[in-house]
Amino acid sequence: MTQHLDWRETLAALIAENSISSGDATFDHGNRGAAEGLAERLDGAGFDCDMQPLPGRDDKVNLSARIGGSAEAAAEHGLVLAGHIDTVPYDAGRWTSDPFVLTERDDKLYGLGVTDMKGFVALAADAAAEYVGRELKAPITLLASADEECGMDGARALLDRDAPRPGRHCLIGEPTGLTPIHRHKGILLESIITHGASGHSSNPAHGANAIDAMHRAISAIHALRDELTGTANEADFPVPHATISIGAIHGGDSANRIPAECRLDMDLRFLPGMTIDGLRDELYARIRKALAGSDCSVTCRALFTGTPAFETAADAAIVKACEQLSGKAAGAVDFGTEGSFYNQMGMESVILGPGDIAQAHQPDEYLGLERIEPTQRILHGLIGQFCLD
Repeated sequence: MTQHLDWRETLAALIAENSISSGDATFDHGNRGAAEGLAERLDGAGFDCDMQPLPGRDDKVNLSARIGGSAEAAAEHGLVLAGHIDTVPYDAGRWTSDPFVLTERDDKLYGLGVTDMKGFVALAADAAAEYVGRELKAPITLLASADEECGMDGARALLDRDAPRPGRHCLIGEPTGLTPIHRHKGILLESIITHGASGHSSNPAHGANAIDAMHRAISAIHALRDELTGTANEADFPVPHATISIGAIHGGDSANRIPAECRLDMDLRFLPGMTIDGLRDELYARIRKALAGSDCSVTCRALFTGTPAFETAADAAIVKACEQLSGKAAGAVDFGTEGSFYNQMGMESVILGPGDIAQAHQPDEYLGLERIEPTQRILHGLIGQFCLD
Protein backbone atom coordinates (compact mmCIF):
# COMPACT_ATOMS: atom_id res chain seq x y z
CA MET A 1 0.00 0.00 0.00
CA THR A 2 1.57 3.25 -1.13
CA GLN A 3 1.35 6.34 1.04
CA HIS A 4 0.31 9.80 -0.11
CA LEU A 5 2.94 12.54 -0.23
CA ASP A 6 2.17 16.00 1.08
CA TRP A 7 4.55 18.65 -0.25
CA ARG A 8 4.33 20.78 2.91
CA GLU A 9 5.23 17.85 5.14
CA THR A 10 8.07 16.86 2.81
CA LEU A 11 9.35 20.43 2.71
CA ALA A 12 9.15 20.81 6.49
CA ALA A 13 11.17 17.61 6.91
CA LEU A 14 13.80 18.77 4.41
CA ILE A 15 14.10 22.20 6.05
CA ALA A 16 14.50 20.58 9.49
CA GLU A 17 17.66 18.77 8.36
CA ASN A 18 20.92 20.71 8.48
CA SER A 19 22.46 20.02 5.06
CA ILE A 20 24.80 23.01 4.82
CA SER A 21 27.68 22.76 2.33
CA SER A 22 30.74 24.91 3.00
CA GLY A 23 34.42 24.94 2.24
CA ASP A 24 34.87 25.75 5.95
CA ALA A 25 34.66 22.53 7.97
CA THR A 26 33.20 24.55 10.86
CA PHE A 27 29.96 24.95 8.91
CA ASP A 28 29.98 21.96 6.57
CA HIS A 29 27.43 19.18 7.11
CA GLY A 30 26.45 16.12 5.14
CA ASN A 31 23.06 15.82 3.47
CA ARG A 32 22.53 12.14 4.33
CA GLY A 33 19.85 12.86 6.93
CA ALA A 34 17.82 14.91 4.46
CA ALA A 35 18.33 12.33 1.69
CA GLU A 36 17.39 9.38 3.88
CA GLY A 37 14.25 11.11 5.12
CA LEU A 38 13.22 11.95 1.56
CA ALA A 39 14.02 8.41 0.37
CA GLU A 40 11.86 6.94 3.14
CA ARG A 41 8.91 9.05 2.00
CA LEU A 42 9.48 8.24 -1.66
CA ASP A 43 9.94 4.53 -1.02
CA GLY A 44 6.67 4.50 0.93
CA ALA A 45 4.95 6.25 -1.98
CA GLY A 46 6.10 3.57 -4.44
CA PHE A 47 9.33 4.94 -5.90
CA ASP A 48 12.38 2.81 -6.70
CA CYS A 49 15.11 4.61 -4.72
CA ASP A 50 18.89 4.48 -5.12
CA MET A 51 21.32 6.37 -2.87
CA GLN A 52 24.95 6.88 -3.90
CA PRO A 53 27.54 8.34 -1.47
CA LEU A 54 30.08 10.75 -2.90
CA PRO A 55 33.62 9.35 -3.16
CA GLY A 56 35.28 9.67 0.23
CA ARG A 57 32.23 11.33 1.85
CA ASP A 58 29.75 8.81 3.18
CA ASP A 59 27.74 11.63 4.78
CA LYS A 60 27.05 13.23 1.39
CA VAL A 61 24.83 11.34 -1.05
CA ASN A 62 22.95 11.65 -4.33
CA LEU A 63 19.42 10.25 -4.30
CA SER A 64 17.68 8.96 -7.41
CA ALA A 65 14.02 7.88 -7.16
CA ARG A 66 12.17 6.52 -10.20
CA ILE A 67 8.66 5.41 -11.13
CA GLY A 68 7.30 3.96 -14.34
CA GLY A 69 10.00 1.76 -15.81
CA SER A 70 13.59 0.57 -15.83
CA ALA A 71 16.80 2.57 -15.72
CA GLU A 72 17.30 1.73 -19.40
CA ALA A 73 13.85 3.07 -20.29
CA ALA A 74 14.53 6.22 -18.29
CA ALA A 75 17.79 6.81 -20.13
CA GLU A 76 16.04 6.42 -23.47
CA HIS A 77 13.16 8.85 -23.05
CA GLY A 78 12.46 9.60 -19.37
CA LEU A 79 11.86 12.89 -17.57
CA VAL A 80 14.13 13.98 -14.71
CA LEU A 81 13.07 16.50 -12.03
CA ALA A 82 16.36 17.60 -10.47
CA GLY A 83 17.39 19.67 -7.49
CA HIS A 84 20.06 19.86 -4.81
CA ILE A 85 19.19 19.44 -1.15
CA ASP A 86 22.21 21.16 0.36
CA THR A 87 22.17 24.83 1.39
CA VAL A 88 24.64 27.61 2.11
CA PRO A 89 25.37 28.62 5.73
CA TYR A 90 23.04 31.11 7.41
CA ASP A 91 23.56 34.34 9.35
CA ALA A 92 22.94 33.47 12.99
CA GLY A 93 20.88 36.14 14.72
CA ARG A 94 19.60 37.73 11.52
CA TRP A 95 16.62 35.41 10.94
CA THR A 96 13.19 36.41 12.23
CA SER A 97 12.28 32.73 12.69
CA ASP A 98 14.22 29.51 13.14
CA PRO A 99 15.91 28.75 9.77
CA PHE A 100 15.37 25.01 10.36
CA VAL A 101 11.62 25.31 10.94
CA LEU A 102 9.27 25.80 7.97
CA THR A 103 7.30 28.91 8.95
CA GLU A 104 4.37 30.55 7.16
CA ARG A 105 3.55 34.24 7.53
CA ASP A 106 2.31 36.96 5.18
CA ASP A 107 1.61 34.41 2.41
CA LYS A 108 5.25 33.31 2.37
CA LEU A 109 7.07 30.17 3.47
CA TYR A 110 10.32 30.79 5.35
CA GLY A 111 13.19 28.39 5.97
CA LEU A 112 16.83 27.78 5.04
CA GLY A 113 16.86 26.47 1.46
CA VAL A 114 13.12 26.94 0.89
CA THR A 115 13.75 28.77 -2.39
CA ASP A 116 17.25 27.41 -3.15
CA MET A 117 16.01 24.77 -3.56
CA LYS A 118 14.27 22.42 -1.17
CA GLY A 119 10.89 23.94 -2.08
CA PHE A 120 11.15 22.71 -5.65
CA VAL A 121 12.32 19.24 -4.55
CA ALA A 122 9.27 18.87 -2.29
CA LEU A 123 6.88 20.06 -5.01
CA ALA A 124 8.48 17.78 -7.61
CA ALA A 125 8.26 14.76 -5.29
CA ASP A 126 4.59 15.48 -4.62
CA ALA A 127 3.75 15.93 -8.31
CA ALA A 128 5.57 12.78 -9.41
CA ALA A 129 3.98 10.71 -6.63
CA GLU A 130 0.53 11.33 -8.13
CA TYR A 131 1.52 9.08 -11.05
CA VAL A 132 2.58 6.06 -9.03
CA GLY A 133 0.63 3.06 -10.34
CA ARG A 134 -0.44 4.79 -13.55
CA GLU A 135 0.62 3.53 -16.94
CA LEU A 136 3.48 5.76 -18.12
CA LYS A 137 5.00 5.77 -21.55
CA ALA A 138 8.26 7.09 -20.01
CA PRO A 139 9.65 6.94 -16.46
CA ILE A 140 9.78 9.90 -14.07
CA THR A 141 12.95 10.30 -12.00
CA LEU A 142 13.43 12.59 -9.03
CA LEU A 143 17.12 13.46 -8.65
CA ALA A 144 18.29 15.08 -5.39
CA SER A 145 21.99 15.90 -5.48
CA ALA A 146 24.61 16.73 -2.86
CA ASP A 147 27.10 19.54 -2.43
CA GLU A 148 25.93 21.83 -5.24
CA GLU A 149 26.62 24.94 -3.19
CA CYS A 150 30.24 24.08 -2.45
CA GLY A 151 31.67 22.50 -5.59
CA MET A 152 28.88 20.71 -7.45
CA ASP A 153 30.53 17.48 -6.35
CA GLY A 154 27.23 15.60 -6.47
CA ALA A 155 26.71 16.39 -10.14
CA ARG A 156 30.36 15.62 -10.90
CA ALA A 157 29.98 12.21 -9.22
CA LEU A 158 26.89 11.46 -11.28
CA LEU A 159 28.78 12.38 -14.44
CA ASP A 160 31.70 10.13 -13.47
CA ARG A 161 29.49 7.10 -12.76
CA ASP A 162 29.50 4.30 -15.32
CA ALA A 163 25.71 4.19 -15.43
CA PRO A 164 22.93 5.10 -17.87
CA ARG A 165 21.81 8.71 -17.77
CA PRO A 166 18.78 9.10 -15.49
CA GLY A 167 16.62 10.54 -18.26
CA ARG A 168 16.40 12.18 -21.68
CA HIS A 169 14.78 15.45 -20.58
CA CYS A 170 15.69 17.29 -17.38
CA LEU A 171 14.07 20.10 -15.42
CA ILE A 172 16.36 21.70 -12.80
CA GLY A 173 14.28 23.70 -10.32
CA GLU A 174 16.77 26.43 -9.38
CA PRO A 175 15.17 29.80 -8.48
CA THR A 176 14.28 31.52 -11.77
CA GLY A 177 10.88 33.04 -10.93
CA LEU A 178 9.34 30.36 -13.18
CA THR A 179 11.15 31.72 -16.24
CA PRO A 180 12.81 28.95 -18.31
CA ILE A 181 16.58 29.33 -18.63
CA HIS A 182 18.52 27.48 -21.32
CA ARG A 183 21.89 29.25 -21.02
CA HIS A 184 24.09 30.39 -18.16
CA LYS A 185 27.66 31.45 -17.59
CA GLY A 186 30.50 29.26 -16.38
CA ILE A 187 32.49 29.97 -13.24
CA LEU A 188 36.16 30.01 -12.28
CA LEU A 189 37.30 30.80 -8.74
CA GLU A 190 41.04 31.44 -8.60
CA SER A 191 43.64 32.27 -5.96
CA ILE A 192 46.78 34.26 -6.79
CA ILE A 193 49.59 34.34 -4.21
CA THR A 194 52.68 36.52 -4.53
CA HIS A 195 55.76 35.49 -2.54
CA GLY A 196 58.42 37.96 -1.45
CA ALA A 197 60.70 38.38 1.53
CA SER A 198 60.05 40.22 4.78
CA GLY A 199 62.34 42.93 6.07
CA HIS A 200 62.51 46.31 7.79
CA SER A 201 60.43 48.88 5.94
CA SER A 202 63.06 51.59 6.35
CA ASN A 203 64.89 50.17 3.35
CA PRO A 204 63.11 48.39 0.46
CA ALA A 205 66.30 46.49 -0.28
CA HIS A 206 65.87 44.63 2.97
CA GLY A 207 63.08 42.50 1.44
CA ALA A 208 60.81 41.87 -1.53
CA ASN A 209 57.35 43.47 -1.30
CA ALA A 210 54.65 40.93 -2.12
CA ILE A 211 51.93 43.62 -2.12
CA ASP A 212 53.82 45.60 -4.77
CA ALA A 213 54.02 42.39 -6.80
CA MET A 214 50.29 41.85 -6.36
CA HIS A 215 49.73 45.35 -7.76
CA ARG A 216 51.34 44.14 -10.99
CA ALA A 217 49.15 41.03 -10.96
CA ILE A 218 46.00 43.11 -10.45
CA SER A 219 46.93 45.30 -13.41
CA ALA A 220 47.18 42.18 -15.57
CA ILE A 221 43.85 40.88 -14.24
CA HIS A 222 42.16 44.21 -14.97
CA ALA A 223 43.58 44.26 -18.50
CA LEU A 224 42.14 40.80 -19.17
CA ARG A 225 38.82 41.88 -17.63
CA ASP A 226 38.65 44.88 -19.97
CA GLU A 227 39.40 42.74 -23.01
CA LEU A 228 36.75 40.18 -22.06
CA THR A 229 34.23 43.00 -21.62
CA GLY A 230 34.84 44.30 -25.10
CA THR A 231 35.44 41.21 -27.23
CA ALA A 232 32.35 39.02 -26.66
CA ASN A 233 28.83 40.11 -25.83
CA GLU A 234 25.60 38.11 -25.61
CA ALA A 235 22.56 40.36 -25.37
CA ASP A 236 20.29 37.80 -23.67
CA PHE A 237 22.43 37.71 -20.52
CA PRO A 238 21.68 40.28 -17.79
CA VAL A 239 25.41 41.13 -17.88
CA PRO A 240 26.16 40.54 -21.56
CA HIS A 241 29.88 39.78 -21.25
CA ALA A 242 32.33 37.82 -19.17
CA THR A 243 33.14 39.35 -15.78
CA ILE A 244 36.05 39.31 -13.33
CA SER A 245 35.54 40.28 -9.70
CA ILE A 246 38.30 40.47 -7.11
CA GLY A 247 36.56 39.30 -3.96
CA ALA A 248 39.28 39.11 -1.31
CA ILE A 249 42.85 40.26 -0.75
CA HIS A 250 45.14 39.65 2.24
CA GLY A 251 48.75 40.70 2.65
CA GLY A 252 51.24 41.80 5.22
CA ASP A 253 50.93 42.12 8.98
CA SER A 254 52.44 45.45 10.00
CA ALA A 255 53.03 48.90 8.51
CA ASN A 256 56.74 48.77 9.35
CA ARG A 257 57.43 45.32 7.84
CA ILE A 258 57.92 44.53 4.18
CA PRO A 259 55.16 42.00 3.38
CA ALA A 260 56.42 38.56 2.41
CA GLU A 261 53.13 37.27 1.02
CA CYS A 262 49.90 38.55 -0.50
CA ARG A 263 46.89 36.52 -1.57
CA LEU A 264 44.08 37.51 -3.89
CA ASP A 265 40.90 35.49 -4.57
CA MET A 266 38.86 36.21 -7.69
CA ASP A 267 35.72 35.14 -9.52
CA LEU A 268 35.56 34.85 -13.33
CA ARG A 269 32.18 34.29 -15.02
CA PHE A 270 32.32 33.40 -18.70
CA LEU A 271 30.00 32.92 -21.67
CA PRO A 272 29.07 29.74 -23.54
CA GLY A 273 31.76 28.99 -26.10
CA MET A 274 34.58 29.94 -23.72
CA THR A 275 36.48 27.11 -22.04
CA ILE A 276 37.75 26.65 -18.50
CA ASP A 277 41.22 25.52 -19.57
CA GLY A 278 41.62 28.29 -22.15
CA LEU A 279 40.64 31.07 -19.75
CA ARG A 280 42.69 29.69 -16.86
CA ASP A 281 45.80 29.32 -19.04
CA GLU A 282 45.39 32.87 -20.35
CA LEU A 283 44.92 34.31 -16.86
CA TYR A 284 47.96 32.53 -15.42
CA ALA A 285 50.17 33.43 -18.39
CA ARG A 286 49.34 37.13 -18.10
CA ILE A 287 50.01 37.22 -14.36
CA ARG A 288 53.35 35.44 -14.72
CA LYS A 289 54.34 37.80 -17.52
CA ALA A 290 53.43 40.81 -15.37
CA LEU A 291 55.74 39.58 -12.61
CA ALA A 292 58.62 38.68 -14.94
CA GLY A 293 61.71 40.49 -13.72
CA SER A 294 60.17 41.09 -10.32
CA ASP A 295 61.99 40.10 -7.14
CA CYS A 296 58.84 38.15 -6.13
CA SER A 297 57.44 34.85 -7.34
CA VAL A 298 53.81 33.93 -7.88
CA THR A 299 51.61 30.87 -7.35
CA CYS A 300 48.34 30.54 -9.28
CA ARG A 301 45.84 27.89 -8.25
CA ALA A 302 42.19 27.06 -8.76
CA LEU A 303 39.92 27.25 -5.72
CA PHE A 304 37.80 24.56 -7.38
CA THR A 305 37.76 22.76 -10.69
CA GLY A 306 35.37 25.20 -12.33
CA THR A 307 31.86 24.98 -13.70
CA PRO A 308 31.42 24.98 -17.48
CA ALA A 309 29.01 27.37 -19.13
CA PHE A 310 25.60 25.83 -19.84
CA GLU A 311 23.61 25.86 -23.07
CA THR A 312 20.70 23.77 -24.30
CA ALA A 313 19.45 24.33 -27.84
CA ALA A 314 16.55 26.77 -28.00
CA ASP A 315 14.52 24.27 -30.03
CA ALA A 316 15.02 21.35 -27.61
CA ALA A 317 11.73 19.72 -26.67
CA ILE A 318 12.13 20.44 -22.94
CA VAL A 319 12.86 24.13 -23.63
CA LYS A 320 9.86 24.54 -25.92
CA ALA A 321 7.61 22.72 -23.44
CA CYS A 322 8.70 24.98 -20.57
CA GLU A 323 8.15 28.07 -22.68
CA GLN A 324 4.64 26.94 -23.56
CA LEU A 325 3.73 25.99 -20.00
CA SER A 326 5.22 29.09 -18.35
CA GLY A 327 4.15 31.55 -21.02
CA LYS A 328 7.69 32.99 -21.01
CA ALA A 329 10.52 32.88 -23.53
CA ALA A 330 13.63 31.00 -22.46
CA GLY A 331 16.48 33.24 -21.41
CA ALA A 332 19.94 33.33 -19.85
CA VAL A 333 21.35 34.06 -16.39
CA ASP A 334 24.72 34.95 -14.92
CA PHE A 335 24.67 32.43 -12.03
CA GLY A 336 25.70 28.79 -12.36
CA THR A 337 23.87 25.47 -11.90
CA GLU A 338 24.41 21.75 -12.39
CA GLY A 339 22.97 22.03 -15.90
CA SER A 340 26.26 21.75 -17.77
CA PHE A 341 27.08 18.46 -16.02
CA TYR A 342 23.65 17.00 -16.72
CA ASN A 343 23.91 18.01 -20.37
CA GLN A 344 27.31 16.27 -20.52
CA MET A 345 25.50 13.12 -19.35
CA GLY A 346 23.40 13.29 -22.50
CA MET A 347 20.30 14.96 -21.10
CA GLU A 348 18.70 18.11 -22.49
CA SER A 349 18.19 20.37 -19.49
CA VAL A 350 16.34 23.56 -18.71
CA ILE A 351 16.46 25.60 -15.49
CA LEU A 352 13.07 26.61 -14.09
CA GLY A 353 11.96 26.91 -10.49
CA PRO A 354 9.53 28.79 -8.27
CA GLY A 355 11.99 30.81 -6.19
CA ASP A 356 13.72 34.10 -6.93
CA ILE A 357 17.51 34.31 -7.07
CA ALA A 358 17.35 37.54 -5.04
CA GLN A 359 16.02 35.47 -2.13
CA ALA A 360 18.75 32.84 -2.33
CA HIS A 361 21.52 32.93 0.30
CA GLN A 362 19.69 35.63 2.31
CA PRO A 363 18.44 35.84 5.91
CA ASP A 364 14.70 35.12 6.08
CA GLU A 365 14.84 33.25 2.78
CA TYR A 366 11.27 32.73 1.59
CA LEU A 367 9.09 31.27 -1.16
CA GLY A 368 5.87 33.07 -2.00
CA LEU A 369 2.74 30.91 -1.79
CA GLU A 370 1.54 32.37 -5.09
CA ARG A 371 4.30 30.37 -6.82
CA ILE A 372 3.04 26.97 -5.63
CA GLU A 373 0.09 26.42 -7.98
CA PRO A 374 1.91 27.61 -11.15
CA THR A 375 4.84 25.31 -10.31
CA GLN A 376 2.51 22.35 -9.83
CA ARG A 377 0.79 23.15 -13.12
CA ILE A 378 4.11 23.24 -14.99
CA LEU A 379 5.28 19.98 -13.39
CA HIS A 380 2.07 18.16 -14.29
CA GLY A 381 2.22 19.64 -17.79
CA LEU A 382 5.74 18.30 -18.34
CA ILE A 383 4.82 14.89 -16.97
CA GLY A 384 1.76 14.83 -19.20
CA GLN A 385 3.75 15.74 -22.30
CA PHE A 386 6.81 13.54 -21.80
CA CYS A 387 5.52 10.63 -19.72
CA LEU A 388 1.80 10.21 -20.50
CA ASP A 389 0.86 11.40 -23.99
